[in-house]
Amino acid sequence: MSNAPSLQSLVDEVIVQMPSMSHSVAHQIQDDLKADPLLHALQYAWAVNKGRFATDFQAALQPLLESARRGEDPLQRRSGSLGLQSLSLVDEKQALQDVSIAHVVSAVEEHSRPELHQLVNFFAALRGIARPMKQDNPLRPAVFANALVTAIQNMQLDGEGCYAMTKVATPHVTQALSLIYQRLCDQMRSAQLAPLVEGYGIGSTRDIETRLRQAAVPGVNPTLDTLARRVDAINSRPQALRSGSSNSQALGPNTLLRGGGDLLTRLYDQILADPKLLPPVKALMSRLQVAVARLSRTDPSLLRRQDHPVWSLLNRVAAHGAGFQRADDERLRQFLDFMNGIVQQLVEAQLLTGLQFQQALGLVDQHIREQASRHGERSASALAALEREGQRVEWLELLQGQLREQLSDTALSPTLRKFLLKPWVEVIVQNMVLHGREAPEAQASIELVDELLDSLQQRQSEIARTQLRSRLPGLIKRIEAGMDLIAFPADKRQVVLQDLMNQHGRVLSGLPAHHHTAPQDRAPVPRRDLSPEELLQQLLNERESQMPSRWAHDQVNRGELPTVPVGLYSESSSPDSRIALQAWMGNLQVGNWYHMFVQSQWITAQIAWISESRQFFLFVGQDADERHSLTRGAIEQLLANGLITALEEDTLVQRAVSSLMQDLDDAP
Repeated sequence: MSNAPSLQSLVDEVIVQMPSMSHSVAHQIQDDLKADPLLHALQYAWAVNKGRFATDFQAALQPLLESARRGEDPLQRRSGSLGLQSLSLVDEKQALQDVSIAHVVSAVEEHSRPELHQLVNFFAALRGIARPMKQDNPLRPAVFANALVTAIQNMQLDGEGCYAMTKVATPHVTQALSLIYQRLCDQMRSAQLAPLVEGYGIGSTRDIETRLRQAAVPGVNPTLDTLARRVDAINSRPQALRSGSSNSQALGPNTLLRGGGDLLTRLYDQILADPKLLPPVKALMSRLQVAVARLSRTDPSLLRRQDHPVWSLLNRVAAHGAGFQRADDERLRQFLDFMNGIVQQLVEAQLLTGLQFQQALGLVDQHIREQASRHGERSASALAALEREGQRVEWLELLQGQLREQLSDTALSPTLRKFLLKPWVEVIVQNMVLHGREAPEAQASIELVDELLDSLQQRQSEIARTQLRSRLPGLIKRIEAGMDLIAFPADKRQVVLQDLMNQHGRVLSGLPAHHHTAPQDRAPVPRRDLSPEELLQQLLNERESQMPSRWAHDQVNRGELPTVPVGLYSESSSPDSRIALQAWMGNLQVGNWYHMFVQSQWITAQIAWISESRQFFLFVGQDADERHSLTRGAIEQLLANGLITALEEDTLVQRAVSSLMQDLDDAP
């Protein structure tokens, strides 16, 4: 059919509509800002930039649409090198940008859901994809949201200002895209493609973001104990009432009998019917049922406690398995091989107790953490160095203060004192950043200070001077290596080494290292507290560095490397909310899987590494080569805006209990 729409023709239609759409949105933003005095803070930025907004919007959207026209995913994440220089870190600013994009995407999807459904099916059919997904639509709302946020960022607003401006623009972008999507769908219907575009939906399960927006209300979900009490109530009825007649006929499919066994069977049936379980995980759960049934005969708490180790183990295995898209994923296969050994031990145990399941849960947690750490180790070292870089200034200040105190009563030449307090402190810190605070390289550079001071002590005996003479070449070589590490300038290096040679020459001759008056002969200089201005000047002076590492030359905004949690959540929430946030963050641990909105897309990823300060987190995606590094503040931004959730928050057992309770409610 020659007039049938194609990917290129639909994208071309959008390109044609770009100028009118961008100018229309710009005019409507201006009208809103004028009409609402509460938006006064945005009016100045808009007045300065309104003339270029439409152009910036088109400029940001054009390359994305051109990529779509070539059949590429405009928002395709590209895996680059895993080295430190290319490691991408999502901080609070980037997270707030994702929040802005998610706000636009949510609004557009809510307004144009039928049209987007048809477009996804159409583009998936063109590619021969059996199960359509949102990412199959190269004209999905996230593409336009990215361009919109990019244009708004050009206004030089801060993160919160960009978010506020995005919320102003969102209704107008939503309306404009609604018209565009309707035109595209009209073209497909005119070409008699209705059966193609109105086929099955994007998926049989709810979208991730929909489930996040419909967060469960505490106390609403029925517990296992509630279910057991309900069953007890049913079982306490006369047989005639339970069967619906005076005859002893077979009971209906939703009727539960006395005793825990039948309840356990029905509950386990619901567990095995869970659509989120991949087939191999379901098979593993089925094998485990034998051990669970045996335990139920001797442990009455099994069907009363939802926190029983049995259910905790099932939830953990199910949540981990839900993190994988494919049943043949090598990481999932390794996990299932390990689990088969655990299950076999439980099945073959002569006497089963809850403690054995608790121990099994501990082994599973350990295995998941170790497996996740192995898959993240390629990036973890780079991210750890990035975190240490964020502590450079703090370490410099701390070490300078400690060394200044150490040298306060030591007789040193001015040249050497200045060298130790500034360049050599930089050597120590550079080793800490590159190798770790407690690394041998860092410790060796710290210990060298003591060795150097000892080498300048007067030697009275020839034997002591001979021993010193044999040590000096190695000591000087290590000092030169430290100078090389920070590329200490040659002229300054020569001054320090010449000063050291002169002093060591005197010591090897049996004389004091230099002519300066010893500290004990000097009148003590009274110390005084520095004024705030003097402290500031001292800090600025100490931050001056001639260190040649790439950090001294790259555009690294250390102010954006967080040391404390910040963001909208902490500024606008109640103390109770803040406590809840801290508790949620405290539960982040290696091996856990999460759904989150990062870099304009919903992803499922597993924590593979957490820094010692818990300020940096490395996530590995369902594709083992997909890595995302986030700051603590970025995660808090996502959490505050409903854009991250743990897979274990919606547990397997809770879903089974709720489903079974619904069966009881629906039963006559």
